[in-house]
Parts: sequence; structure tokens; C-alpha cells
Amino acid sequence: MFDSILIANRGEIACRVIRTARRLGIRTVAVYSEADADLPHVAEADEAVLLGGAAPTDSYLAMDKVLDAARKTAVAAVHPGYGFLSESAEFARAVEAVGLVWVGPPPAAIDAMGDKIRARNLMADAGVPVAPGTRDPLVDVDAAVRIARDIGYPLMVKASAGGGGIGMGVAEDEAALRQAFETARSRSERFFGNPELLLERYLPRARHVEVQILGLSDGRVIALGDRDCSVQRRHQKVAEESPSPGVTPQLRERLMDGAVRAGEAVGYRNAGTVECLVDPDTQEFVFLEMNTRLQVEHPVTEMVLGIDLVEQQLHIAAGEEITFDAAELKPSGHALELRIYAEDSKRFLPSPGRITTWRDPVGEGIRVDAGYWSGNSVTPFYDPLLAKLVVHGSDRDQALERARRAVEEFQIQGPKTNLEFFKELLQNSSFVSGDYDTRIVERMRSV
Repeated sequence: MFDSILIANRGEIACRVIRTARRLGIRTVAVYSEADADLPHVAEADEAVLLGGAAPTDSYLAMDKVLDAARKTAVAAVHPGYGFLSESAEFARAVEAVGLVWVGPPPAAIDAMGDKIRARNLMADAGVPVAPGTRDPLVDVDAAVRIARDIGYPLMVKASAGGGGIGMGVAEDEAALRQAFETARSRSERFFGNPELLLERYLPRARHVEVQILGLSDGRVIALGDRDCSVQRRHQKVAEESPSPGVTPQLRERLMDGAVRAGEAVGYRNAGTVECLVDPDTQEFVFLEMNTRLQVEHPVTEMVLGIDLVEQQLHIAAGEEITFDAAELKPSGHALELRIYAEDSKRFLPSPGRITTWRDPVGEGIRVDAGYWSGNSVTPFYDPLLAKLVVHGSDRDQALERARRAVEEFQIQGPKTNLEFFKELLQNSSFVSGDYDTRIVERMRSV
């Protein structure tokens, strides 16, 4: 195991990695922007390096500055967290080129999965189910209209590059397709520098279910259960749970098998997630994408399996064996994660501001992964995620009850937060029953 690590990230995920590294006796180095000087991850690390201005391009996305910080602090490894440079094959190669350990998958796997069209084709060729769609990139709307007649409506229009729901739209007919295509192409070019799009058959009633995988040092790929991520706003997740209440044992087995095939197809190593769409009526699934990094929602898997995924990442990166026997690992109970954002609970618009009060909920089965504390300011420069409230129970009913109590007890004053939304969600009949899909938030807000 290496003796030191730089966390090329900020906020709660930086704190999360620091916590595990400290337990393993690994020296930690944080990086930060001028806007983040007072955040907990800066104070909790053994050492911290200022990267530059508040803009991500001046700090967390500045590869040269991050690598320079790693050299100056003489670390042995770099953990990218999620977001920012975590899925940059160029950055992964640069880290390895200067002799540092990259805590993530091989750059070639990042490349392969970073392009949605290439990823779709690789998965289809490996026998993983994919939705009817395009095998070649599209930039011309008239060509898209012709192809759409063969695929059939409704359609999802997606940017081939990037993620986070940017450049996605649904089209019910040709007129809607033309509008969605032009919007997606413009946004994709602006955000990712790539105008290429793909079309896929859209499932109006679908669940978003993903599988956690680990690619081990010996070349094996293992699946560590599923997570339901169907509670979304603007195609972005806000709540997750494990296991999915909408997945039968038979489907779960097929999901695990498909995820392992996906990992094997690209020679995957370290932690990753295979995301799928599930038709709750037919119990069929199709591949959506692979995230070549640790997911925001990884704690629900940790809670039901009793393992530390960051610890396993570090062991794999160091060429060591993981700390558990995958064949003996059995899930226990149920876990929920609620993403606490600095945003209003109705329109979900960001709400920057100074935090005047912060009080975590406490109690059995409650975990809070936070990136802020009282006195910090939430700035408009980054994603407004404040913390993740993670709750575990012996079954889903107990997890729901503990989550309701924890949301009531969580006190954050200053910026607006979405805690009120979660009070609604945890009482929503569809969510409580477990019979919900990716449009649940849309339905809640249209009532």
C-alpha cells in the first residue's frame, strides 16, 4: 500500500476519501480553490494546497496545477473522487506518466466508456442488452429524422460525450425530435466540445437501476448488488436506495451478470458502475452507461454490505487483494441516500449563501457524509451538494421511518435546502410503496 495520496476533488467526497485513508495510515493531501479555503476537506487533510481561483478551470479542472501539487507534496497516488477530472482519460494517463498511482480504472476503459455511442456498441457486442438506437454518431437533424422512423417513437436524444443529464431530451414525434436534436447538439458542443448525438428508444415508464462493480487486481470483475436511482430531477439523481424495490431476484441475477460482462468487455479495474433502465412491467433491462469512477451513491452499497468501497479502491490500485470474500458477501437490510442540496424544494434552483446553522441528525443506522459545516459559504461556482444523508434499516420500512426522523432532525439554516422536498418524498404513496419510476418527481411537482 502506498503511504500518501492526493485527493483531486472537494467537498464531501474529499472528506470521505480522507476518512478512509486516515484509518489506513495514509497521509492525505487536499487541494482547494480560493472559494473553498474554509471547507472541512481542507482542514481535515494532513496537508492542503491552493490551486487557484474559484472557477473550476482555474482550480479543480486545471490538470497541470493538480499534478504540480502532487509533485510538491511528494504523494504516491491520486484519487479523483467523482466529477471534475475523475473520468478524464487524459488526466489518468498524465498521473501515471509522472510515476503516480491512479486510483481508478485504466485510461483505455475510461476512453471506451466516455463515448456513449462507442460504449453502446461495445456492450451490444458483449451480449449486454441495449435499447434500439443508433450505432453511428449523428450531427445532422435530417439524418436523425430518417433513422427515427426505423427506431420508432418516443425517442431519447443524447449527447455522445459528457453526462449529468446535459444534452438529453425526449421526442414524441418528428417536430419534437427536430427541436430536441438542435437543443442537444448546441448544449453538447458548448459543454463538451462535441456535437455528436445518439438516438435511443425511450421507455416512458422506466426505473433507473445500476450495479456496483469492482475490477480486481487479478483481472476478475465482481458485482456488488444493485441501487435504484429513479428519483431524479432534470435527469439528475436526488435519492437512491439499495436494493431496488422494483427488481425481482431473477432480474437481479441478470443485472449482475450483465454488469460483469460489461466490466470484462473493457478490462475494467477498480470501482465502477453499470447503469441500466428497467421496464417494471416486463422486468427487462437495457444498458444505459458505465460510470468509470466511484458514484455519489456508493454509501448505500456500503451500508447493506458492510464494506468500505474507498478502502477496496485503494487496495486494488496498490495491486493488493480486496479485504472480503466476494462469494461469502451477503446483503443485510435496506439503505436509502438523500442528496441534500442548497436549492429550493419546488423548482430545484441553486441557493448560494452562508450557512448559519448546521446540525446533523444522529441515531442508529444514520450516516451523514458532509462537505460543509456551520460558517461556510455555498458559492455558485460548483454543484450545490451539501451532504448525503444515508440511512440503514433491517428492512425498507424501518429505513423509511429512520429517514423521516433524520430529515426532520437535520438542521441547516442560511441557504435554502431541499430537505422539505424529502419530507414530501418520504410520505409519497408511490415512493413508500416502492412502485415508482424516473418520472416520480415530475408527477409530484405537477400535482
